[in-house]
Amino acid sequence: MTTVNLAELYAPPNEMIVKAVLDHLLPFHLSYLKAATFFCLASGSAEGLDASPRGGAAGFVHALDHKTVAFADWPGNNRIASLSNLQQDDRIGMLFLFPGLDIFMRINGHAVISTNAPLLQSLAEGERLPKTAVVVKIDEVLFHCGKAIKRAKLWHPDAKLDRKTLPSPGDMVAAITGADSGTAKAIDEGYDTAMRGQLY
Repeated sequence: MTTVNLAELYAPPNEMIVKAVLDHLLPFHLSYLKAATFFCLASGSAEGLDASPRGGAAGFVHALDHKTVAFADWPGNNRIASLSNLQQDDRIGMLFLFPGLDIFMRINGHAVISTNAPLLQSLAEGERLPKTAVVVKIDEVLFHCGKAIKRAKLWHPDAKLDRKTLPSPGDMVAAITGADSGTAKAIDEGYDTAMRGQLY
């Protein structure tokens, strides 16, 4: 495979961009963390790479100190791919999106999985306790311009998709398993119920 000389194609980042990459949180980072409701988590292992979504009420990612953040692991599809990866390779990437804002925040670091009872209690949602928490030691924290959001028109009302224009979860399961349309409809109804009432 031919190696591309990237230095010939791209100009270096300006000095301010370089200086804005820090290894610790400042007050403005904390302001964004307290408002954050969603991020994508990147992890990897010898078997490959994974990216998965994480969401919660504003501030669901807690700053434990100026070098450390933590978040609860709540039920998903039980593949636990991210947690399994972190047990093999503790490197982690976090990409935060802020609804309505044309900016990203990124945290790169190293993570451990914790069952520390006081930590889990601090991350509880009402009476629900997470089974584990992910504690991240920060190597890099930086903000990223929102050009990708603008290109995608992500927050524009006209960009919202009509659910009926794409296969539903039930349709996809039926295609994989050979199930009939009645089964697909039941799966969709169960999916909608789970989305409304089984978040934790």
